[in-house]
Amino acid sequence: MKFTVQTLFSLALLGALTLTGHAAQPAPVILVVDMAKLYDGHWQTEEQNAKLSRDQQTATEQLQQLNAEGQTLVDQYKELDEQAKSPTLTNEARAKAQADAQKKYAEIQSKQNDVSAFQTNTQRSLQQRIKTFRDLMLEQISSVASKIAKDKGATLLLDKSGPTAIGVSNIIYSDPAYEITEEVMKELNKDRPPASAMAAPAKMDAAAPAPAAGAPATKSPVITVPGAKK
Repeated sequence: MKFTVQTLFSLALLGALTLTGHAAQPAPVILVVDMAKLYDGHWQTEEQNAKLSRDQQTATEQLQQLNAEGQTLVDQYKELDEQAKSPTLTNEARAKAQADAQKKYAEIQSKQNDVSAFQTNTQRSLQQRIKTFRDLMLEQISSVASKIAKDKGATLLLDKSGPTAIGVSNIIYSDPAYEITEEVMKELNKDRPPASAMAAPAKMDAAAPAPAAGAPATKSPVITVPGAKK
């Protein structure tokens, strides 16, 4: 393939214009923000944590009440079981005690199911509340942070809070002069209500999975029936 002098000159000119166009682009302005710190420090997060803490305490008390009711059933079952074993009873009375004991055992099983269902439903409800709130808050925080970054002429805003796949920070080092976390925090909390109107918050990690954040502290209870037979 042959090229004329004019063609070669045109190609050279095009290349020069391309390089000139790239060179004319402004240098990128990169800013840094800590999204986890902004989430934890937002007054609405602290308020939500306080509400969740109170609701968790209420759920724990209800769970304890269910366990107490279950223990009462166990005590009644043990008494009926002892009666059924008494040699002083007639065969008819012994048979009745055995039947009553079996009914009581069925009540215990039902109570165990109630306890398990209550704990599962409570955990699911609290977890969903945490997830919904976190998603909304992070969207709001991202919007405010993005606006401030744009006002500063930033072309890129990076979050330094999250770890990478190997467990290290996404940003190994950043000059503090390029961080806008405190400025965003000030904007987010400008409408913060008086401290007296807010209860002391319970810590809730923004990046933590929802199950750990909202689950009742009590482990799955087991209502034990010694020597019970179905």
